[in-house]
Amino acid sequence: MPAVSAAQGRSTSNGGAPRRRAGRPSAAVLDKAGITTAALELVGRKGYDGLTMAALARVLDVAPSALYNHVASKQDVLLLVEDHLMSLVDVSGFEGGSWEDAVHTWAWSYRDVFAEHTPLIPVIAVLPVTDAPQTLAMYETVSKGFSDAGFPQERIIPAIVALESFIFGSAYDVTAPEDIFDSGSMAGSTPYFTAAVQSSSGAPRESSSHPEAGHRDHGRQADTAFQLGLDALVSGLAALRR
Repeated sequence: MPAVSAAQGRSTSNGGAPRRRAGRPSAAVLDKAGITTAALELVGRKGYDGLTMAALARVLDVAPSALYNHVASKQDVLLLVEDHLMSLVDVSGFEGGSWEDAVHTWAWSYRDVFAEHTPLIPVIAVLPVTDAPQTLAMYETVSKGFSDAGFPQERIIPAIVALESFIFGSAYDVTAPEDIFDSGSMAGSTPYFTAAVQSSSGAPRESSSHPEAGHRDHGRQADTAFQLGLDALVSGLAALRR
């Protein structure tokens, strides 16, 4: 059959090494999990702007048409990425124990997940959660935890958004250089700020009472700041409970 012979000829034209033919690959070769992994790798190397359907197809070594058999658009890819990242956030604390400890565990885990994927924060932070099962499952667990703790229903989402705003900003802070507040040659003209920076850098770190904080390196300024802010937020939000 001439068509088969021609395909075989193309597959061995590169020094005898077999090449994948264009078209829809088998499910074992291309699936949503593989697309998600490739998308995260691409964003990690080239940033969010580097995530295009054409670039993703190249990373996966498939024709763009094969990719479109699994995802209809870049928006679909982002939903897969969002769902994957949210599935990594630890919500187990809301299944038992105190609300305060549950929020601390959730927030530390949430921050750590996105500290590894900061280029995606501006996108994920405003991406609708519609039809994202893992993301919705995470929010359902957290919302139930807030409700069980006595939060008025109308305050639950604003409280979660307030925490998320702090978490996303803190995820960026993890990647900041330790000397980000160095005044340099302007130290003499900024004595209060410079003294505060030096004091925070040299002072022993206070330990938090919640379990999750004990697993972090509290010599890092980013962790100390996150701990301080999270304790304050949790304390303030607790006042909204019935």
